[in-house]
Amino acid sequence: MTTPHFYPIGTPGQPWGDDERAAWRAAQKPSRSYEADVLARIEALRASTDVVAYAVIDHQPDGTYPMYAVRSKAWDDALPTALVTGGVHGYETSGVHGALQFLEQHLADYDGRMNVLVVPCVSAWAYERVQRWNPLAIDPNRSFVADSPCAESEALMRLVQPFGDKFLVHIDLHETTDTDDSEFRPAKAARDGKTTSPEEIPDGFYLVGDTEDPQPRFQAAIIAAVEKVTHIAPADAKGEIIGSEVVAPGVINYACRDLHLCAGVTRAKYRSTTEVYPDSPRATPKQCNDAQVAAVRAALDYALAHG
Repeated sequence: MTTPHFYPIGTPGQPWGDDERAAWRAAQKPSRSYEADVLARIEALRASTDVVAYAVIDHQPDGTYPMYAVRSKAWDDALPTALVTGGVHGYETSGVHGALQFLEQHLADYDGRMNVLVVPCVSAWAYERVQRWNPLAIDPNRSFVADSPCAESEALMRLVQPFGDKFLVHIDLHETTDTDDSEFRPAKAARDGKTTSPEEIPDGFYLVGDTEDPQPRFQAAIIAAVEKVTHIAPADAKGEIIGSEVVAPGVINYACRDLHLCAGVTRAKYRSTTEVYPDSPRATPKQCNDAQVAAVRAALDYALAHG
C-alpha cells in the first residue's frame, strides 16, 4: 500500500499532458551556469587533452547547449579504453565536478597505459536548473534506447557508437539525494498518474553493478578505495538499499540494459554506477567530489590490472 504524495502540477491519478509538461518546464529556473562551471574548465584543458565537440542540443527558448567530451591527449588505439560519464542527471553535482576534477588532476596518469574518454556533463539544461529530467520531463537515465526521445541520451549514444566493443571499463557518476524523495519521486508519480510513498534514503556511498555481469571483485575494489574518502551506505532493515538487495557491502545490482540506463550503453567488461550522498552530515562537497575521483581511479586501475 502506498500513501499518496501529491505534486503541485497535474491531477492525481492522471498522467501529464502537454499543458502539465509545459507548466513544469516553466517552473524550472536556472540557478547556476553550465558555461561558467563546466565549459570554462573544459576550455582550460585544451592544451593538455583532446576536447571533442560531440553535439549541440537545442532547448529553445531556454538556449542551445554545446556538448563536449574530453579524451586522452596520447590516444593510442592499441591501448584499452575507458569511458567516464557524469551529469546524466544534471542535479547530481559531484558527478559533474568529480569528472572534471579527475580530468584536471589524474587523466595524464593514464597516458601510455589506457585511453580515457570523459563526458563530464551529459545534461547541461538540467545542470543549470538542478533538475533530474530534461526540459521535456524525460529522465535521461531511462532513455538509452534506440530512437531515444531524449536528446541528451541520443547524443551520448552517437558519441560512443563508433567505439563498438572497444571499451574495457565504463563508470557512470551519480548521486542519491534527499530531493530524490522530496521532489523527484513525487514529480515522477504525478507525471505518470501514479502515487508514491517515501523511501529511506541511504546515508553514504554505494555502487550499482549490472545484473547481466556484476563483476563483484571490481565493485569491491571501488568500495575499498572510496571508503578511505567517505563512508559507505549500510543496508536498511530489509537488507536493501533503495529497494534492492545489498549483494556486498555498499553494492546493489540493476538490470542496466533493460532499464535503459547509461551504465548499459557500452559492452564494457567492467561497469559500475556510483551513488554519492551529498546530504549526509558526515560528508562535505569536497569529500563528495573526492569520492567520485577515487571511484574512477579505482575502476580504471582494477581494469588495467585484471583486464
